[in-house]
Amino acid sequence: MKATTILGIKRGGESAIGSDGQVTFDNTIMKSKACKIRKLYKGKVLVGFAGGVADALTLFAKFEAKLEEYHGNLERAVVELTKEWRTDKILRRLEATIGILDREHAYIVSGAGDIIEPDDGIIALGSGGGYALACARALVKYSNLSAKEIVEESIRTAASICVYTNDQITVEVL
Repeated sequence: MKATTILGIKRGGESAIGSDGQVTFDNTIMKSKACKIRKLYKGKVLVGFAGGVADALTLFAKFEAKLEEYHGNLERAVVELTKEWRTDKILRRLEATIGILDREHAYIVSGAGDIIEPDDGIIALGSGGGYALACARALVKYSNLSAKEIVEESIRTAASICVYTNDQITVEVL
């Protein structure tokens, strides 16, 4: 997935997720201040997406329904969303990847059936995700910055490297 940067981190009892604001279509910047992250389930879960916008919005709605169905049990909602995404004839064609965090867990979920819970509690998606991930890992190791500050600085760094990422950053925090 290209054309975005999403970074989420759990640190010091705080969870934060952020995104750049750039929307591209082929090699053209169409929008610079898009919001690609959301708070779900009574403000207790953070979600961000990379990929097709319509596909991601469909997945947000499906995931929110799973969170409600399982009364906020994040692990169960993630597994059930992935099972449905992978087996449903229409859903399995959706092209997006979503990052999900609460105060205890961080997941990357894809339509291929992947559910990844990184060891370090840092999730990164999109074309600038690798740059932001590297920066975040260094900041975690060598600074006392908060989760929010690490997300902001890491995406800012990715924006200075990745042509599909800009510095119009949105961050949500738990």
